[in-house]
Amino acid sequence: MGGSIRAVKKTAGALVVAAKEIGLEVNADKTKYMVMSRDQNAGRTHSIKNDNSSFKMLDDFKYLGITLTNQNSIQKEIKNRLKLGNACYHSVQNLLSSSLLYKNLKIKIYRTIFLPVVLYGCETWSLKLRKERRLGVFENRVLRRIFRPKRDEVTGEWRKLHNDELNNLYSSPNIVRVIKSRRMRWAGYIARNGGGERCVQGFDGKT
Repeated sequence: MGGSIRAVKKTAGALVVAAKEIGLEVNADKTKYMVMSRDQNAGRTHSIKNDNSSFKMLDDFKYLGITLTNQNSIQKEIKNRLKLGNACYHSVQNLLSSSLLYKNLKIKIYRTIFLPVVLYGCETWSLKLRKERRLGVFENRVLRRIFRPKRDEVTGEWRKLHNDELNNLYSSPNIVRVIKSRRMRWAGYIARNGGGERCVQGFDGKT
């Protein structure tokens, strides 16, 4: 890692030299790098080479289970998390709609299986309104499966529960509030450990 292409090249060179000293060789085909910048063309005019081979530059890659992009955008990661959450939903939707399970047990399934998958790494997310809505749509979809349709008192027909009805029945912080709470907890942790400036930058979407 480095703050500039020059720094990364220097580190990569040191890695190649150190590897050769102990009889190892850096495989250029398996070694990748990524330049993170708001400028889409950043790093395009540079290349990192190992002898006569060049390392490939990536636009995104997974690190510790989180998708990092060259523009430091979190939107792709949120999309992937929602995709995984939908996979969880489809795998247990029969349990969520079963009349043999109590609703509080279904909610516990949602909190212990769904939320950890969807919210992994959410402490560093910088949410836009559009993504907040998509997260809310996902949660309401699960809650509608849990609480099931309601019979209309006037028409006698079954209908889907409205969002405010779901919020009242769920009686817990919604998914967006959970994210914001975890972000504030993470911000406090960073501030207590002397990283207040990095914390502010993260909330501004600058890092």
